[in-house]
Amino acid sequence: MKKLIVLAVVCSVLGLFYLAFVNYLEAYQAGIARNIVTGEVILQDHGGFHLTAPWVQVARVDTRPVRVCITSTARAYNCKLVQFLPNAYKEFVVTQGFRYYWWTNRISFNFGYTEEYRGTKDILRGYAYGVKQYPFIKVLNDYVEE
Repeated sequence: MKKLIVLAVVCSVLGLFYLAFVNYLEAYQAGIARNIVTGEVILQDHGGFHLTAPWVQVARVDTRPVRVCITSTARAYNCKLVQFLPNAYKEFVVTQGFRYYWWTNRISFNFGYTEEYRGTKDILRGYAYGVKQYPFIKVLNDYVEE
């Protein structure tokens, strides 16, 4: 019985340590970490486990190319293949602000279309179709009428 209690305490301590000090990124993600105390924003540019202080928030951004479209019933090309460029994360934070980007448009009742935009994909769609070119987004494939 004593060993079971010790095991439960050790597992609880390790779990609390993980929740407070560790964040994990997949190989295709970049982490934008903001220190709440100092206001400093840094980039975690490689996947794996990262040790941070408990007052550091980390937002994950997918760096893989993603197809974004303007949902329409028109018979025209309305999609682009875009990619987030993590090296320009400072411009992204200045333009978009810092928050947990996966929460963007999370509550959406879009019953008319099969394509739902949530999280980073929704943010990338907005910048891909904007008039201004931003350094943190790269349009990989765009339809050009000749």
